[in-house]
Amino acid sequence: MPPSPAPFAAPPPRDRRVLRAVLRWTAAVVVFAVVGAGAAYGITEMERTDVPGLATESDGRWVYPELTKPPLPSGSPRPFADANKAGTHHADLRALVLPAPEGATGDKALRGADGWLATKDFLAEYEPEERDGLRQQLTDHGLRHIAARGWTTQDGTHTRVYLLRFDTAAVVDELYTDLAAAAGPTHLARGADSLAFDDQFPESARPDDVQRSVYVENKPYGGEQVRQAYLSAGDVLGVIVQSREGGARSVPFQQTVVLQSQLLG
Repeated sequence: MPPSPAPFAAPPPRDRRVLRAVLRWTAAVVVFAVVGAGAAYGITEMERTDVPGLATESDGRWVYPELTKPPLPSGSPRPFADANKAGTHHADLRALVLPAPEGATGDKALRGADGWLATKDFLAEYEPEERDGLRQQLTDHGLRHIAARGWTTQDGTHTRVYLLRFDTAAVVDELYTDLAAAAGPTHLARGADSLAFDDQFPESARPDDVQRSVYVENKPYGGEQVRQAYLSAGDVLGVIVQSREGGARSVPFQQTVVLQSQLLG
């Protein structure tokens, strides 16, 4: 277990969502603890048995590096503070993208220019006939920029994580509602015949302020199985895609979604 951080001054009673400590997923899933606004903060650990689907040593979990949120600019509120009505993430969005787990090979195509990904490269995640409609939706909602990261693990699982920033949480909430329908995502991901809501995804370790919709490609699927998640977190829309020949495993997908949600929360 990593060492505990130095103590912070006690915050006001309502201000208890900033994270303290650092996570290593080898020990667990995430809970929140208290630190002061404006400080760098990380993710604490829980026993793996506290999260359904992540209970055994042989469940296929990945080993992630230590995760610590970047510091906020001096005087800036956290994204879900009462004073931050727009839900703005004041930290550098590029520093909020989940890093690759140990042993993975990075996807150079998703690095973008100075860490910002072109919209066309994000749209390539979808079937060609879906791209014009989605591009127009992003334009209409005032997309500002995209940060992304991708990697492939030794078992062949290809992961892509995209964080799309807009002006306000209200805009993201509207777009999330449009894109992440209960029956399945509005726009079909590339290589997926169909995606249905994943009702096997555990509800534990969900940050109060981050909405998520998770989908899985049901059998019969082609050469690869696709899993996809949409996250609504303040002024940021997260999109996570995993695919793997022969079947995309549930536990690495759950890890990726939960950890990225915590970084945005």
